[in-house]
Amino acid sequence: MNRSVTAFAPATVANVGCGYDIFGFAIEQPGDEVTVSFSETKDVRITEISGDGGRLPKEAEINTAGFAVLHFLKKIQDSRGIDIQLKKGLPLGSGMGSSAASSVAALASVNRLFNNPLSKKELLPIAMAAEKLACGAAHADNVAPALFGGFILIRENDPPDIIELPVPEGLFCTIIHPEIEIRTLDARRIIEPYIPLPDAVRQWANTAGVVAGLYNNDPKLIGRSMTDHIIEPRRAGLIPHFYEIKEKVIENGALGCSISGSGPSIFCLSTSTVIARKLADQMKDVFSRHSIICQTYISKINTVGARILKE
Repeated sequence: MNRSVTAFAPATVANVGCGYDIFGFAIEQPGDEVTVSFSETKDVRITEISGDGGRLPKEAEINTAGFAVLHFLKKIQDSRGIDIQLKKGLPLGSGMGSSAASSVAALASVNRLFNNPLSKKELLPIAMAAEKLACGAAHADNVAPALFGGFILIRENDPPDIIELPVPEGLFCTIIHPEIEIRTLDARRIIEPYIPLPDAVRQWANTAGVVAGLYNNDPKLIGRSMTDHIIEPRRAGLIPHFYEIKEKVIENGALGCSISGSGPSIFCLSTSTVIARKLADQMKDVFSRHSIICQTYISKINTVGARILKE
């Protein structure tokens, strides 16, 4: 019987408010699953994709999962063929790291199929290259937390230099995903290339505040440091009723609230499951009153990242 390996990679929240392209953390659910097996051919083939509504390409070179496997084989200098099955648990264009979850799950599964010739650190540049295929920039704020888990600081992308930050035990994330789509490439295009110095100074102070809050196990400091003076004001207009939701959750116990990645998903942090569920209901109520279909997710920070489900 041909051996196969199935891996899971989780959704992620990138930017975390003030940390554009430098902060990201993983959540427990949802995520993508990828199953790989050796092929009778010499090709890398995507034989099945489910959960994408038929929208993703099956050509390996232009699908992040297939692209990642192709570059993995090139890295280890192996010419064997691989069959790939991709099960999408993440909505496309959601701001929850959909393309990253696909590539990272593919890398975790194919690496195990070949008995782990590469470390996670060696897999990271391959996942970043797949991100460039998906959104035009080889950034690590989704792929790194999806791969390693936890809360990640990306000090440098080229070459990648990532720092795994401590995660307070009592930190919970609530995410709401309205059923509208924002392409990451489009969301990056509207960002101004130059920013006023006073805004930059406040942003630097906040990024330092998030790091200090994580190290000091100070959720309130994390929350008040999440304020984004640069990116959120530009992107908020892409998300209907964003400020209405943000104001409501802050008033009702959220530590902080911002756009997840490039949106349209919105996330907030809190200190208990009770508060996290309450905030999910309040966020959903806003979208429901405006007849926008949405899904909510509640999770602790996922400190594991990609994992093997079956082999």
